[in-house]
Amino acid sequence: MQNLESLGQTAEIAELLKKIRKVAVVGLSPKTNRPSNMVGRYLVDAGYTVYPVNPGHDAILGVKCYPSVSAIPDPVDVVDIFRKSEDILPIVEEIVALSKKPLAVWMQQGIINEEAAELARENGIFVVMDRCIKVDHQNLAG
Repeated sequence: MQNLESLGQTAEIAELLKKIRKVAVVGLSPKTNRPSNMVGRYLVDAGYTVYPVNPGHDAILGVKCYPSVSAIPDPVDVVDIFRKSEDILPIVEEIVALSKKPLAVWMQQGIINEEAAELARENGIFVVMDRCIKVDHQNLAG
């Protein structure tokens, strides 16, 4: 059974997923069998504007790819991160330095970095860790 804290966060996540439109996906892979690609395609199909962040590619999912979150010309609502837990802090440091901060930082299933989460929260950014945005969208907002 879920505890009250996770139930509260689930309600907040459901609300977040209903109001966001622009999602940066850090670590989006061009390989169709990778979870990041499956999630990116799902988000596009669900009507979100997806900004791939992967410095090794010019385009993924037919969309211009950016080398970093700060290189994206438009403000985004959520930064969804597909990187190893130990790689999260520098990404969050980049995010909190943005003039227009996202509403949320989302660390995909299996990704937990408490230090990065605390930094994001201290800067007014909602944090989701160790959850899949695709699964949550299907269960809470789909």
